[in-house]
Formats: sequence, C-alpha cells, structure tokens
Amino acid sequence: MTLKKDGLNRRELVLGAAAGALAAPAVLSTLRSVAEAAAPMQGAAHPTHYRFKLGAFEVTTIWDGAIQLDGPHPIFGENVMQDDVAALAKENFLPETRMEISFTPVIVNTGSEVIMFDSGNGDGRRPNAGQLSATLAKAGFTAEQIDVVVLTHFHPDHIGGLMEGGQPLFPNARYVTGAAEYDFWSPPAMAEGNLARVGKLVQSNVVPFAEKTTFVKPGDDVVTGIQAVGAAGHTPGHMAYHFESEGRRLLAWADTTNHYVASLQRPDWHVRFDMDKEAAAASRKRVLDMVAADRIPATGYHMPFPAVGFVEAQGSGYRWVPASYQLNL
Repeated sequence: MTLKKDGLNRRELVLGAAAGALAAPAVLSTLRSVAEAAAPMQGAAHPTHYRFKLGAFEVTTIWDGAIQLDGPHPIFGENVMQDDVAALAKENFLPETRMEISFTPVIVNTGSEVIMFDSGNGDGRRPNAGQLSATLAKAGFTAEQIDVVVLTHFHPDHIGGLMEGGQPLFPNARYVTGAAEYDFWSPPAMAEGNLARVGKLVQSNVVPFAEKTTFVKPGDDVVTGIQAVGAAGHTPGHMAYHFESEGRRLLAWADTTNHYVASLQRPDWHVRFDMDKEAAAASRKRVLDMVAADRIPATGYHMPFPAVGFVEAQGSGYRWVPASYQLNL
C-alpha cells in the first residue's frame, strides 16, 4: 500500500490535474458566454470621401451610399447565359448571385470654382443610399459652396439630389448638361408612358433650372480644363468629362460602365440600364480604349469606392486596376 503525502498519492495528483485541465475550457466557455465585450457592435463602416490633387485642381469623390441586390445576371449580361455571368463573377472572387452597386458623385475645385458632377439619389429615395447632402460636410463642403452642377445624364440616381424638401440643394449653383439629354427628357410628354418614372423626376428636378443651365455638346468646355466627351447609349445624351490641369489628366466616365468586372472584362455584354445596348457597348469600348491607351486615371460613378483607378487592356476586354498611392504623389 502506497502511503499518501499531504493526503494525496501520485496517481490521485495526476488524475486531479487531468480533470482540472478538462474542466478549464468548459469554465472559460461559460465565462465567455456571460461576459460582454467592452465595446458594443457598431455595424459596418465606410469612408465618406477621397481627395487628391490633379495639377492645380483638387478632386474629391463622395460616397452617396450603395444598394445590395440580386445579380449580376440578368442586369449585366442580358444577352448571354446566366452561367456565363456567374462564372465570370466567381473567377473574380465575387458572389455569383448577389452584388452591390454604389454611387459616387465627384467634386472638382479648380481654385476659382467648385464643380459638382451629379447629385446622387436624393434623401430617402433608396435604403442605404441618398447620403450626399449629409456627406458633403464630412468632405469639407457646404451645399452653398457649389458653383456649378454638371449632370452627366438624367437617371434618378444622378438628378435625385438636386432638390431637398422641395428646395434646390445647391442654391448658388448654375448648371451644365448635354443638349441632347435635355432635349430628349424635358418635354412634358416624357412624364407619361413607360419612361414616366424618369420623366416626372426631370420635370421636378431639372426643368426648373433651365434658365440657369448651359447646354453643351461633346467637345465643349464646362470651364477651362474640363471638356465634355460623347458617350451616348446609356441614355441618348449621356456624356463623360475629361479633366486636365498642369499636364495631369483624369476621365470621369459617369455610367459608361456600371460594373467594374462585367462591364470592363465583357464590354459587349448588354446592360439592363442602357437604353441603346449596342451604342452603349460601342461607347464603352471607345472610352475604355482611350483610358487604357493613354494610361490616365479614371473615375466611374458605379466603380467600387473610392471609384478611382486605371484601365488595362486585356484580350478583347479590359481590367479595372484600383488606384493605390499613385494620386497621392
């Protein structure tokens, strides 16, 4: 018989230690289940703006929010099979049946004028979007400081923010838009029929500013260093805008592309939002060819925020290369 020292023999010590080790995780688990983190969950967060110099210009992209919805097919790739679109999404590490579309207006401070490109969705028009008026302050602007509002086209996510509470959001601004776009959407008859959703909004949010609006065509200057570029197809008068200051260039292509993978890697794929599918595809290829060949940065209204990057030609399509530190130098 083994004598116990301090009341325990070696075997009991070993068994006791093992039992303690087995019990420890359970005890810790119980403690964790009743404990709370020092800080509560705060929900997803997102940067509100991104700013960089372009020669003597200062460019700011503003986040107007984003929506999550089913896709990419059939919104993107209407003229191809769903499996083809799903395969492209998977190749690019994207979900095959869900997507996000964000909205990014652009502000250019030329040093003499502050120019806003598009106005966002407008307050309350969409869940998780329509945040421009609130975000302006975070980006260092007030609505009263905007001197010029350029409208690339008249879809609701671009003109919805022009009015807030029945009053102009930008009380001191003059306006610039394409003559072809205005001529197509402004007749009162456009507020009826299958395009009435857009037509009605044009009547309430764009037509009232007609006397303060300059109507331009491709090749015209908004101000020195900012020139209109034809990109019709998405809408009849849709336009991009080319910025140049002190030899530095950038293209704001608006809705020439609406998805950073599908619309670039497969520019021939039809997009539900495009009114003239073939004309939109031709504009896409022409604009993307220019940006890729000239190796200039671009900003696109629906590119992932901060919506600034470069385009690389890749086979019969293109690849979106998000900007990293290039524009900070």
